[in-house]
Amino acid sequence: MPDTEADRFTEARAAAVEVLLHNRKGPHRGLPRTAGWGYPEPYTRDLMIASLGALVSGSDILVNTQRLVLETAAKHQSPRGHIPSLIDDSDDRGASDTTPLFLLATAIFREVSGDHQFLKEAVEKALCWMDYQSPDDRVIVSQLPTSDWRDEQWVLGYGLFVNTIVYSYLRMYDRDMEAETLLGLMTRFTVRGGVQHRHVHEGLRLPGKPYYAMWSYKIYSSERFDLLGNSLAILAGMASPSRADNMITWVEHECDGLKRQGDLVVDLPPNFFPFVREGDPDWLPRYQKYNRPGEYHNGGVWPFVCGFYIAALVAAGRHKLAARKLEALTELVRPAREADVTFGFNEWFKAQDGRPMGQDWQTWSAAMYLYAAECVQSGRTPFFEDVRKAR
Repeated sequence: MPDTEADRFTEARAAAVEVLLHNRKGPHRGLPRTAGWGYPEPYTRDLMIASLGALVSGSDILVNTQRLVLETAAKHQSPRGHIPSLIDDSDDRGASDTTPLFLLATAIFREVSGDHQFLKEAVEKALCWMDYQSPDDRVIVSQLPTSDWRDEQWVLGYGLFVNTIVYSYLRMYDRDMEAETLLGLMTRFTVRGGVQHRHVHEGLRLPGKPYYAMWSYKIYSSERFDLLGNSLAILAGMASPSRADNMITWVEHECDGLKRQGDLVVDLPPNFFPFVREGDPDWLPRYQKYNRPGEYHNGGVWPFVCGFYIAALVAAGRHKLAARKLEALTELVRPAREADVTFGFNEWFKAQDGRPMGQDWQTWSAAMYLYAAECVQSGRTPFFEDVRKAR
């Protein structure tokens, strides 16, 4: 093992690039695969999120691969502008996050390539599609349960994660009036009417808590903590500097509590907490098999999500903490579940014991490690600096 922290980061970055190069051609029309041996399919959301790492990798091959991914997604766009869940399958539709992620990734690719008209028609159609995803016709978009990256987690109505992506691309496409409207709705949107129960809050901005709710719609909502959505809220500047700082302090404090309870063994936050447990109002029978507490979307530790958290730490100016978390992530991505490799870049880990539970050489795990490492080592957050300044 390398002797210094810098050497360990260099070794891990090289391994992450190796994963992306290995995965860039799969059995589906030569398109990238989602994981090195499992998941041969080109899943749209994974590959769009992976663009953050691919486009800071310094590899022309990976940049060109990202161009192919975006062009293929555009070719299979629906007549009304929706981007499919598999980039080469026009009939695989229904995801709430693929179209906003396509818009985000295309905006970032335009910045890197300098081609500011890249996929102009597809972008305009996608923007039109997103305009129609707002039930009240006021920018903020809604979704159906299990339609974003959490295929085993219910997010109903106005979800935090998807709307942070919408806010980010609106800034990137200079649609600032819409971005301001969305920001206002997300930070002041309140539930009106109905009966308020003990476990129900008022909207995405939580009274007395520094983070944003996972989702809200009319009298229903969830105030459990969504690490990905809240990290993006910090990264995009939706959270004020003071709110971002308070949120990070809260996350670290809560993780210390999870460790004391035996619910977390690694120095990185779960993707979601507190975990949903049997008997809770939001527990579903299917969770017993597919989404147990501390596992998968119900509190598993996901390297790609931790990459966004580290980027958020850099955005908030918490550089020492970001470096410490990158060191923890460097160790987390070493073990593999099955493959005989130096770095497993596994999909997700069980919070209570730190075991890799998903697929090895997961594309977005490797890509977001690259992005997080770039943020820590450069002291900035590529592609999001101007988004935060626009507020």
